[in-house]
Amino acid sequence: MITPASVYAAVDGTWPAVKMHSHGPWILREGQGGGKRVSAATATDAPGAGDIAAAENAMRALGQTPLFMVRGADAALDSILANQGYNVVDPVNVYLADTGLLTDQPIPPVTAFAIWEPLAIMTDIWAKGEIGKSRLDVMHRANKKTAILARWNEKPAGTAFVAIHDGIAMVHAVEVLQHQRRQGVANWIMRAAGHWAAQNDADHIAVLCTHANTAANMLYQRLGFRKRCGYHYRQKPEST
Repeated sequence: MITPASVYAAVDGTWPAVKMHSHGPWILREGQGGGKRVSAATATDAPGAGDIAAAENAMRALGQTPLFMVRGADAALDSILANQGYNVVDPVNVYLADTGLLTDQPIPPVTAFAIWEPLAIMTDIWAKGEIGKSRLDVMHRANKKTAILARWNEKPAGTAFVAIHDGIAMVHAVEVLQHQRRQGVANWIMRAAGHWAAQNDADHIAVLCTHANTAANMLYQRLGFRKRCGYHYRQKPEST
């Protein structure tokens, strides 16, 4: 059985920080502009209120704004951070499925391809979704990986990144061009990711989705994904 700990390890393994530092009851991530997932601190043990300040100072020393990822078992940490003025940011569902659920249909010809390294059109599509160089650097740090290019209406339509860690394929950075949405493009991107995962011996496939992205949550559930765990971030308002 895939545990939440296994899924969180796959998040780190498939979307890697530049470095991960052990610091008291924390893992600190050095992200160099690659986004929250590669910049947030997570607890490895129950921290006290004094440990928050130590983590804040260490993150600032890395040139980062203090940011904490709070997982399902971190209720005490969540309470401490709330009491210190940290707000909830970007609650995320972590979905998991058997890879076979995505391989029951063949990919129609000239619809979706697994390609590495990404083509220029793929980086252009990501850029429209504010996925720029720092996040592309994250992709390049992963080990077993590919990217998916989707075409629709005889034109490029969308892209995504997929990597494998310990038998779990995880899909990141799904982006469909605005004028190509609501036509099933994301469905074929996910199915192409599933076919690639199966060909590379990943029995499970996972994807992250913010609570706010209603359409994507519905798509993943229709495809057979089920929520395995989740997390949110805590960050102080910028004015403080």
